[in-house]
Amino acid sequence: MQAWPGSAYPLGATFDGSGTNFALFSEGADKVELCLFDEDGAESRVPLIDVDAFVWHAYLPGVGPGQRYGYRVHGSNDPTEGQRFNPNKLLLDPYAKAVDGQIEWGQSVFGYDFGDPDSRNDEDSAAAMMKGVVVNPFFDWDGDRRPKTPYAESFIYETHVKGMTRLHPDIPEEIRGTYGAMAHPAVVEHLKKLGVTAVELMPVHQFVNDSTLQDKGLSNYWGYNTIAFFAPQNTYAATGQRGQQVQEFKSMVKALHAEGIEVILDVVYNHTAEGNHLGPTLSMRGIDNAAYYRLEANDKRYYTDYTGTGNSLNVGDPHTLQLIMDSLRYWVLEMHVDGFRFDLAATLAREFYDVDRLSTFFELVQQDPVVSQVKLIAEPWDIGPGGYQVGNFPPQWTEWNGKYRDTVRDFWRGEPQALGEFASRLTGSADLYEHSGRRPVASINFVTAHDGFTLRDLVSYNEKHNDANGEDGRDGESHNRSWNCGVEGPTDDPEVRTLRARQQRNFLATLLLSQGVPMLSHGDELGRTQQGNNNGYAQDNELTWIHWDAVDQPLVEFTAALSRLRREHPAFRRSRFFDGRPVRREEGAPLPDIAWLRPDGSLMQPEDWESGFGRAIGVFLNGDGIRERDTRGQEVRDQHFVILFNAGAEPVDFSFPDVAIAQEWEILVDTEGKRAGSGLVAPAEGLTLAARSLVVLTEHHGVQPEIDHSVAASLAAHVADETERAARAETPVAPASDAVALDTAPDADTGAEPDAGTGAESGAGTGPESDAAESDAAESDTGTGAARVAAPAPEQPADSGTSDFGTADPVGPESGKPRYGK
Repeated sequence: MQAWPGSAYPLGATFDGSGTNFALFSEGADKVELCLFDEDGAESRVPLIDVDAFVWHAYLPGVGPGQRYGYRVHGSNDPTEGQRFNPNKLLLDPYAKAVDGQIEWGQSVFGYDFGDPDSRNDEDSAAAMMKGVVVNPFFDWDGDRRPKTPYAESFIYETHVKGMTRLHPDIPEEIRGTYGAMAHPAVVEHLKKLGVTAVELMPVHQFVNDSTLQDKGLSNYWGYNTIAFFAPQNTYAATGQRGQQVQEFKSMVKALHAEGIEVILDVVYNHTAEGNHLGPTLSMRGIDNAAYYRLEANDKRYYTDYTGTGNSLNVGDPHTLQLIMDSLRYWVLEMHVDGFRFDLAATLAREFYDVDRLSTFFELVQQDPVVSQVKLIAEPWDIGPGGYQVGNFPPQWTEWNGKYRDTVRDFWRGEPQALGEFASRLTGSADLYEHSGRRPVASINFVTAHDGFTLRDLVSYNEKHNDANGEDGRDGESHNRSWNCGVEGPTDDPEVRTLRARQQRNFLATLLLSQGVPMLSHGDELGRTQQGNNNGYAQDNELTWIHWDAVDQPLVEFTAALSRLRREHPAFRRSRFFDGRPVRREEGAPLPDIAWLRPDGSLMQPEDWESGFGRAIGVFLNGDGIRERDTRGQEVRDQHFVILFNAGAEPVDFSFPDVAIAQEWEILVDTEGKRAGSGLVAPAEGLTLAARSLVVLTEHHGVQPEIDHSVAASLAAHVADETERAARAETPVAPASDAVALDTAPDADTGAEPDAGTGAESGAGTGPESDAAESDAAESDTGTGAARVAAPAPEQPADSGTSDFGTADPVGPESGKPRYGK
């Protein structure tokens, strides 16, 4: 086969329309062979004789998309020195943009004889290996534009391509579980109903199905076992594995963008599927083991493991860093994704031993003109020493806020804790993020995620039930901060079922009304259960897939209404921290931008924050205190809101704050499910909050006509004005003591609408109880806490004076009070 010298860059296989350039990095290699495979599996080897800066390369004219390939790399095989070269092992290109096939597990893909780790095995692995595929880089994006949704307006939905779509009845059977299914109108319609602005896809980089799981009859479902950082997972493609998966993935992104939905990838750059020293030789281990992996300094046979998977990628090596950065740029520029969530991101900050927020990786991201401009979300921990780094990532990063998850879970299950901790999490965790110049949106808030209980299971189980995983219950988190509401697992007890339904609503309401960026785990709004399994990584079956035929529809409606409330009211999605300072008003006393309230309506005192048994608290959000400007430089104003929380086992009587704020209050959300939209509440009346429930109220302004600014309405108004002027000109003026009422033209479509206090319901809580009998599939009592969205209030003028609220000065966390930030 004819081979030209080609180029050392870009790495990987690059088709230019006439042929393909192949380039592979290996600093320790003595010889590299490119291996091409035909349709029958026959292999042709092409020596790469040109080497520049440790990159072996060649250009093959006439070789194009669909061509399968791999590498054989010759060199020293001395594990004690960290070298594991073996030309008998076919190796997958780390830069492969598509992958064909799966691993056929057996002796040939391992570099040693089973039972003798110090031996060398020379069986040829080509027949058992997945192969790289040359892809067609050309795609008609047809004006595709990224939504670029600001963090403050984002609502993230963590989901799994297969689990989300595999059982959806409205999706054609032949595409279920694929990228095409994720873009199907049935899925898009559900996402838009929820108000989702971004899907965070669990790993879609090509991953390996572990042999240990296959031996148990299981498989790697989550996908945190990456082997190729450029290739979309081939089993999620309905159209083929010879590059078609790339086109299908791009089509999915394009379709979601057209609906205003961003695509964020959960990426695993901290380790690979090759495992520890007893793992297979699939790619990087045989290409340049010492460059790609962290090895133990005192014995390079072994891998440093900060991930719990057997190995850690060596981010201290410039070529490994290049691999990661090239991959990130590729997914942004070529695949049009909108951001990344970095699995075990603390590992990427370990240049040597300690976690370093100023490590080279973060410097590269900061300087990169492409990667620095997309959403960057860190899972801010790993299993190594000092690995829990919540709040310590660089300024342009956001983080999965594990402290938010833990605090909110503890609050609603009634665990003693300082109320100040809960208040801080609700207001954006300034104590974690303000010191680095970040804002509330640095906190990605979540109550559940893929790793752990579903929301329904969180309120149904005290203990994990992971027997199906085949590890005798040793796997998965044992401290889940869950509460089964009195009975472990499924039950027909109506009181327990009602309480569980209310607790789910409490969690959802808290999540969607907290400052920061909410993230919902797929199916939580549907009442999805995994039967108490909190570690479904190996369950690629109906245990983890969404059952669309057992949907808790009232819970869906409740979630959608909450999302709409958040979307329409900036009071719940501020981009700056509260500061507790008074906001001047034209009439009445000044009010702080936020105030924390005791049940008697008075301000929280220092000793109240330290109370470990306090389960009831209220918060006033000043709609005039949003010290921000919109995209056109206009001041942002909103209604005033009060949120009342009662996580206790008994009802609590709440009094309302300063009557001057509002003459009447309207209940928008009631997780007990009885009072939302039931009428108005006068401040003097107060409110009894049911046990373990949440209520959201807003100031009531009566009917506010909505002005129609359309051309037709403007023309009608103009005609009406002219008619009235003509009538006035023809009518004699009556004496002041005997005024004459003038008949004017018919109302010119002012767009007046019914009183917002009695407006349209979300539909939540109006349907029958969702009950899947024996499976207990939808624990939702009738009337599931309708959340209503009131019409926006008119702008409030600014002012002077004093208030019964006083000032809620921000204080440091050492006092136990919430810290609002600046």
